[in-house]
Amino acid sequence: MSRRVAITGASGQLGQQLAAAFGEAGDDVWPLTRPEFDITRSGDLRRLRDWSPDVVINSAAWTDVDGCARDPARATAINGTAAGEVAEAAARAGALTVQISTNEVFDGSLDRPYTEDDVPNPINPYGASKLLGERLVAAASRRHLIIRTAWLFGVSGSNFVTKILAAADRASAAGVPLRVVGDEWGNPTSTSWLAGVVRALVNAALDDVELVGTWHRAGQPAASRAAWARRILQGTDAQITEISLDEYPRPSLVPPRATLSTARPLGFPVGDWQTETDTVVAGLLS
Repeated sequence: MSRRVAITGASGQLGQQLAAAFGEAGDDVWPLTRPEFDITRSGDLRRLRDWSPDVVINSAAWTDVDGCARDPARATAINGTAAGEVAEAAARAGALTVQISTNEVFDGSLDRPYTEDDVPNPINPYGASKLLGERLVAAASRRHLIIRTAWLFGVSGSNFVTKILAAADRASAAGVPLRVVGDEWGNPTSTSWLAGVVRALVNAALDDVELVGTWHRAGQPAASRAAWARRILQGTDAQITEISLDEYPRPSLVPPRATLSTARPLGFPVGDWQTETDTVVAGLLS
């Protein structure tokens, strides 16, 4: 049976993949993009409600972590307040809400991966705004999925893969090694893989109300930024020098090891970020 699936942020690197995944499965997809649709505008949210969707996926967010540190109020408005209002509109329409969240709701101080049962403790405005969004979504309706992920990459948009390829070219032209942080760990996650996981979770949650709630879904195994950069640049002459977070000052604090456990069973293949990285790099360089 075809379902009505509204996707906010549908022009983003994950939103594009979500629209493709649900559309290819035969769902009636409404891809919502700015400037025609803005999650901070009440009139647009009324249009969303009136469309009577079965599923609303909020992948719209301000993901510029340093930008959020410079303007926490804007981060709160977009990632927090507006996310809750999207969920309220979805609830009024009787829809399942899916909120895409982040590993940065955690402080990165544990020496093990974070599970869904661990208590969040964000250390930057981006993480704080996304945590507020999670809480407002959960308060708006019990019929919700909060999917925490990390370090998204794909063939579209700006991400770590595209930035490392460009930075390596600049370093090579300057005749210097590429400096990459070695003590920040996370889960590189392919947007195409994650879109399939989101659809599987939606299918499961629509059939079983006990599956609603928070899920961690991200690439495995965990890796450092430097290890990921080496995978991206394998087969090239690029030279990498590892530096510490302290040597790479930025406006926002960074959780050093906010890795996610994906052990909660779903029956979907684990995201192999290494193979996915190879595929994305080949596509970008072709």
